[in-house]
Parts: sequence; structure tokens; C-alpha cells
Amino acid sequence: MTLAGKHALVTGGGTGIGLAIARALADQGATVTITGRRREVLQEVANGILHPLEMDVRDEASVVDGIASAVAARGPVQICVPNAGIAEGRALHKTDLAFWRDMMVTNLDGAFLTIRECLTSMHQTDWGRVIAISSIAGVRGLKGAPTYTASKHGLIGLIRGLAADYLGKPYTFNALCPAYVDTDIVPQNIGRIMARTGMSKEDAVKIVVGANPHGRLIAPQEVAEAALWLCGANSGSINGQAIQIAGGEM
Repeated sequence: MTLAGKHALVTGGGTGIGLAIARALADQGATVTITGRRREVLQEVANGILHPLEMDVRDEASVVDGIASAVAARGPVQICVPNAGIAEGRALHKTDLAFWRDMMVTNLDGAFLTIRECLTSMHQTDWGRVIAISSIAGVRGLKGAPTYTASKHGLIGLIRGLAADYLGKPYTFNALCPAYVDTDIVPQNIGRIMARTGMSKEDAVKIVVGANPHGRLIAPQEVAEAALWLCGANSGSINGQAIQIAGGEM
């Protein structure tokens, strides 16, 4: 497979799943723009291969201007990966409107804005892939995280609606739904569990790892390989799907 000549844009591309996908796409020849709010993080991982773009998916003007500049520099976006997001659990009766809105504006509004602006340039081409990074929480309820669950369900709804809109066109829209992935988010969640329950770090780690049916954290590269599959030569019939990468989650 070669993605030579294809411009990919990955939000939240400086760390974790986003970085793994960006590197995998670049390895297959794509020209890859990575976005994030921290310029120094993006520049550190770019290594002269990836193209860093400071952009805040929560800010419409930042997304509009940022993607326009990427398109002007590297051509239409043909692989759009809305990956930027936040993950935090909180009981609903302890959830204020500010927490709810911050989750939605990052996880759902940010994906909407990213896809909208990328599609504007994708329409100029005869091939395109939108691969949204949702979560296992996008296809089932995640205990203790109703707001996060709602945001990821919403993202899958957006993807399915777009797939229906573009049936018969040379663009596909899919969502990847990983369970717990070995990224910086995991230590943060472990710390929150310890603070909330008073349990030891060892026990908190067991809870997080044990949430994956196969008893281990998922490597970011496993998610990246799934993204590459959706860009493959025979991927055109895979559309509107929420693909679980969850170690056997049913």
C-alpha cells in the first residue's frame, strides 16, 4: 500500500493514538499534518517528517484558519483523523454544566469542525477517508463516565450520518472504538481512581487493565494499524462503521 500524494490531517497528533496514526500514515508515504494546542510538543515529535500545526479544536476560528493554512501548504486533505479529545469520569449528580460543555466542545464539536473543514477540500478530490477516534464508550455505557459516554456516542452518530449522506461517493466515514489504550490518559485515570476510592496504585491499575477483556492495555500501534486498513486499496465498502478495538469486548 502506498499513500504517496495523499495529505492526512490528524488532530491531537502530538501524543498517544494520534501520534501513532500520524507516523503510520507517514510510513506509507502520506504527507501528514499533526495538530494540537502545544506547539512545543508537536515540534518535538515532528522530526522533519510530520508537519506541526498549532490548532485548538474547541475554537472555530482556529480550526477554520488552521486547516485552510494546511491545505494551502500541502493540498486538499484526503485523510481526516479527528482524534483530539479528553477522557474523564464523573458521576452525573456531580457534573456541572461547565464540565458537560467542556467535554462536548472538545470531543464532539471539535470533531464536527475538523471534519467540516477537511471535507471542503476533500470535495476537490476523487478519494477520501474520515476516520474518527471514538471509544468503546461510543458503543456501550462506560460506568462512572456518562458525559464522556454521551460525547463518544454522539461522534459515532455524526459518522453514521455522514456515511449516509455520501453513499455512492468516493469518500468513507468510519469510527475506531478502542478500549483502554496505553497512553498518557491511563496514568491520569489511575490517579483519579486512587483519589476517589482511596485504593492503592496497584489495585487501581488492576481495575483499568482488567477493564479490557484480554487483560492488557492496547498498544497505540494497534489502533494505527486499523486506521491504515481503512485507507487500504480495498476499503471502499467499509463505511459508517464503529469498529471496536477492545480485546474481545461484546
